[in-house]
Amino acid sequence: MSYPVLQIAHKIIAHTDASQGEIISNLKLQKILYYMQGFFIAVYDKKLFEEEFEAWQYGPVVRGMYDHFKDFGSGAITLNGDEQIVELTEDENELFIEVMTEFGQFSAVKLMQMTHAELPWKRIFHENPQGEISYDLLREYFKTQIIE
Repeated sequence: MSYPVLQIAHKIIAHTDASQGEIISNLKLQKILYYMQGFFIAVYDKKLFEEEFEAWQYGPVVRGMYDHFKDFGSGAITLNGDEQIVELTEDENELFIEVMTEFGQFSAVKLMQMTHAELPWKRIFHENPQGEISYDLLREYFKTQIIE
């Protein structure tokens, strides 16, 4: 079962500790969503959410989420408290926290640079800018990134 991508995005934003000076911009959110999806596919062999990534100039993007949060520009995305936040299983939540801990520490620009060096974005962007990054390509790549 996959989850609504907007609820996943809200969980990522809510997990960001603004009191510690952490912010999440639209660019950073897109990259965290990418790593979440990739590792969920690699670990569980299923999508965390159904929406596909496109290989944009600044890295992988879920177009609907980009459009939803674009009014924040490059600034911090904030929640007003009325948003629905996904309820993950215990195992899924552990993976969520692992991905947030590993990748949430990096700036949006660093995450963009990381995705640019990785096979899924590189292959699709050079073949077809704004083309779709397939489930199979994410699975193939992220299976190689799992440390047992």
